[in-house]
Amino acid sequence: MAAWFLPAMVATVLWGIVGVLQKLGSNRVNAASLLVWVTVGYVVALPCFWAGSNLAALSPRALIVGILAGTVNGLGTWFLFAAFERGAKASVAIPLTALYPLVTVVLAYLLLSERLDTWEWLGVTLALCAGAMLSYEKSS
Repeated sequence: MAAWFLPAMVATVLWGIVGVLQKLGSNRVNAASLLVWVTVGYVVALPCFWAGSNLAALSPRALIVGILAGTVNGLGTWFLFAAFERGAKASVAIPLTALYPLVTVVLAYLLLSERLDTWEWLGVTLALCAGAMLSYEKSS
């Protein structure tokens, strides 16, 4: 088994659990309040990661990219919570927002000159189809 596989599977399970917790939280508080408490959770976990980091060696550019990534991640999380607040089902919204790598693929193509082969484009197409199928709801 590849060294990355177990951490990837643990992440998958944890993100599956967090999706349910986020929906439960959004049933009790508004999106902004839930984002604050999720951020508190990050702060509580911070000491676990602080020792393994080398923050003093980071360049100003790396700091800016990290802060920008955190800001964009926080905004994305808030919009997910706002979707829950407006009635989204966790079983639809979580998998739909989990298609975010499609945005990464497009940006990597446009900004980083990365190219996909035929099989990878097929995967992107199937993911788009899955997103459309997930978001389809019958009218009442």
